[in-house]
Amino acid sequence: MTQEDPLVAIVGPTAVGKTEISICLAERLGGEIVSADSRLLYRGMDIGTDKPLKEVRSHIPHHLIDVTDPDQPWSLAIYRREAMDVIHAIHQRGRLPMLVGGTGQYVTAILEGWIPPPKSGDPSLRQRLENYAEEHGSVALHEQLEEIDPTSAAKIDHRNVRRVVRALEIYHITGFPPSQQRSNQPPPYQTLRVGLKLPRPELYARIDTRIDAMLDAGFIDEVGELLERGYAPDLPAMTAIGYRQIADHLRGLISLDEAIHQMRKATRQFVRRQSNWFKQDDDRIHWFDVRDDVIDSVESLIRTWLRG
Repeated sequence: MTQEDPLVAIVGPTAVGKTEISICLAERLGGEIVSADSRLLYRGMDIGTDKPLKEVRSHIPHHLIDVTDPDQPWSLAIYRREAMDVIHAIHQRGRLPMLVGGTGQYVTAILEGWIPPPKSGDPSLRQRLENYAEEHGSVALHEQLEEIDPTSAAKIDHRNVRRVVRALEIYHITGFPPSQQRSNQPPPYQTLRVGLKLPRPELYARIDTRIDAMLDAGFIDEVGELLERGYAPDLPAMTAIGYRQIADHLRGLISLDEAIHQMRKATRQFVRRQSNWFKQDDDRIHWFDVRDDVIDSVESLIRTWLRG
C-alpha cells in the first residue's frame, strides 16, 4: 500500500440513496464497496437495515456485511482493523475501494486514522458499572462521567448507558478522560469525500416510504424470528431503529401504530445526529443534491480526481 492508494467515501443521511448510487458508481468505475454501516454487520438483520440484496452483492463485491451475529457486536477497533484489511486487499486487486455508509464513527475512524482506546481486560469493571446504573439509575452513572470528563458527558445522553459505561471504562483503564484518549495517525490513502443530500422534507418522505416498504416486506416476521432464536431485545444490535420498536410491539408493550410512529420519529432524530458527522459546510466533502444526473456528476468528479 502506498500513499497514493485512492479511497472514495460516499456519505450522507439514511435513506438519501447511498446504496443505489454507490452500486452504479462501482459498476462504472471498477469499484468494490466497503460498508460503513454498523447494522449491516449482522446476519439475519436484512429488511430493517435495508441491506443490499444478495444478487446485487454477487454482482458488485460488498464487504463487511453479514460478518457477525447479533449477539456478537463489533467494537470500533475491530471494524477499523477489518476495514483497513479489506481496503488493502481491494488495492492489491487493482480495484477502487468505496467506503459507503452513514455511521459517522466508522467513516471518520477510517478517513481520519482514529486509533480507538483500549478495551478493558477486566470484565468485572463493566459489570460493576452496569450494576451501578441498574441500582442508582442512568442519571447517577452519567454524573460520574460529568465529574471526570464534562466534555464526553456533554456528548452522551444519560439514557445511552452502554456509551456512558464505555467512557467510564476508558477512564478507569487509562487514568485519563476519554475525550483525551483518541489519537490519530494519517490514513495511508488519498481520500475523496462525496456527500449526498436532499432537502429535509424530501428525505423524511423517503424515510416514511422506506418504513412502509420494510413492513410490507415482512419486517415484523424478521424481528420475531430473531427473538425466537434467542436474541434478547436489549442486545446492542437489537436496539437498532426499527428492531427495538417492533420487538416492543411483539412483546405486547406498544401497539403496531405506536411502533411505526416511534420508528419514524427515531429515524428523523438519527438524521439530525448524522448531520453532526457530515456537515454541509465541511469543505472536505463534495456535496451533491440527489437528482436525475447525480450519478453522472459524481462519476465525473471521481474520474477527474483519479487522474490527479
